[in-house]
Amino acid sequence: MPEEHSHTIMAVDELQAIIQRCQILEEADFKGEDFNLFQVAGQKCLEDGYAAQLLEVIQNEKNKVIIKNMGWNLISPLVRCILMYKQDDDKREHCLRILDQLAQLCNPKELFLGLLEQIEQTSGEQVCQTVMLLLQPLQTVLLKLQNKKAYSVGLSLAMIMNQLTPLPVPYTKQQIQEDKLGLCQCCKAVVDFTKPFVNEVVKNREKSSEYNDMELKEELIQFCMKSLKYPLLTAQLEQLEGIEEHPFRHFASEIIDILLNIGELIPLMFVHHKRKSPHWEDQEFADIERKNSADSLACLSYLVFVQHFGAECFPVVFSPSYLLLCNMTHIEVLLKRTEESVLSKGLDLFESCLLRMEDNSLLHHYLEFRDFINVPQDLVKIMTLCPMEHMRKKSLNILQLFIDKFDIEGKYTLFRCLLKTSNHAGVEGYIIKNIKDQIHLALTEYDNIWFTGHHLISLLDLVLSLPEGAETDLLQNSDRIMASLNLLRYLVIKDCESDNQSGVWTTLGRIEQNFLKPLRVGLNMSKAHYEAEIKNKKENRKEAQSSNTVCSVTVSGEKMPPMTTGMQLQVLHSALFTFDLIESILARVEELIEVKTKAVMDESS
Repeated sequence: MPEEHSHTIMAVDELQAIIQRCQILEEADFKGEDFNLFQVAGQKCLEDGYAAQLLEVIQNEKNKVIIKNMGWNLISPLVRCILMYKQDDDKREHCLRILDQLAQLCNPKELFLGLLEQIEQTSGEQVCQTVMLLLQPLQTVLLKLQNKKAYSVGLSLAMIMNQLTPLPVPYTKQQIQEDKLGLCQCCKAVVDFTKPFVNEVVKNREKSSEYNDMELKEELIQFCMKSLKYPLLTAQLEQLEGIEEHPFRHFASEIIDILLNIGELIPLMFVHHKRKSPHWEDQEFADIERKNSADSLACLSYLVFVQHFGAECFPVVFSPSYLLLCNMTHIEVLLKRTEESVLSKGLDLFESCLLRMEDNSLLHHYLEFRDFINVPQDLVKIMTLCPMEHMRKKSLNILQLFIDKFDIEGKYTLFRCLLKTSNHAGVEGYIIKNIKDQIHLALTEYDNIWFTGHHLISLLDLVLSLPEGAETDLLQNSDRIMASLNLLRYLVIKDCESDNQSGVWTTLGRIEQNFLKPLRVGLNMSKAHYEAEIKNKKENRKEAQSSNTVCSVTVSGEKMPPMTTGMQLQVLHSALFTFDLIESILARVEELIEVKTKAVMDESS
């Protein structure tokens, strides 16, 4: 007899011997040793490639009681073998049928723990394969469980999501199409897995609100909240050309459907602050829970308001201002993040809320809400610090949109706030241009008290000032200074001293003292300093050329690449050009003031 054949017979014979011995025992008389022997023999059959014989044993009616009690022990070797065999291998097919039989025949409680253990032990590239393999048997078993069903469904979903969460979410079109680790497929399978439990909650909702049903509903809400944070918060959810069914859009749509079906979409979106959050003894756990919940709810708002999932079931009774108010917390959460995928969702959500509103319709009272002050400050940070140019441009456009939506007093308050907090000359220059536009409207189209008279004077005190007087770094503050001078030039030309609608003429002495004089002194000092530097460089140029000297320059605390003398001269000349530009506008302003003051004095004499 060939050795291999005898080896086969041994593996199958050993299993048969154990089966025969257990067939004559009562269920209560099975010993620990029997379980071990059954597991070892069954595993040997699988490893040696005799899944077909093992399947026959399992399907044999006489072995029903044995399989019910002991079959769950085969889950671990079974999963190993299935993942090892190729898709078209007959042995793999036999193993899959064994798995299906075990789901039908085994003690549900034992098999449930066995399946969960397998999911817990998987890692890396095998996570999605293992989860997808075990979802069907796990669902079968959960539907059979009588006690602690809701708890067991929750435990299963939490375990699955915990295993998926470390996996990177495919972002580009190519990554989504490749789906290297199988995450896209797996998300679809997990949602299908939840459907019978969702249906159960829906049916019970129609009948009554039993306590157990409330538990199952709560577990499904937790699953949806986890799914909103991962993978949906970082997933790319725009329509992609060439991908007929975008896996993450499909997944998002299914998650929204679950929340709609169990009656939780609207409560989550509008009364989330009233929801009971779990009581944690440990403050650290409570903070993590709060942060996770904030991320999930922000993603949910993005899905509804930007991608319009579930929008057809959304009540249309809310005013655009109220919707903006409800979303500001979510926008702030998203804008605090640095990943492009999350940040772009925050910008899109903010833009979408603002575009629903009429210009000048947002009441200034909204600025009493903390988020309405924090969010524009977050926009400023993105405009000035984000390394992605398209994000910087988009946040600038949205800031302008935000300004446009406020009423006159709101614009005034927002300008004051941003001038005090932005700490960036470019942003301050931008705000000052906006102030000039509002003054123009006040002087030419309709009168308003906020951009004329004493309110404007108070604002001009902020605008027409130098942070450190004559010592101010004029180069670093050039955007702000030029915008301020342009505003002053406009006022002096537009508002005659006899009308003095803006109030600028009565406060001219203060403006000259706090702004124009120190600016003139600062300009003279800066120009003298830079001209001396240029002279120095030119004198040392011959030496530098002969020794090939390069020097390093530090800008805003960061070391720049080494510069040759020629490059340094270029930088110095560029600075002088900026000073000349400031000086030309300053001279024009001084000249206009002098001419207008003289004209008034001539009239009065």
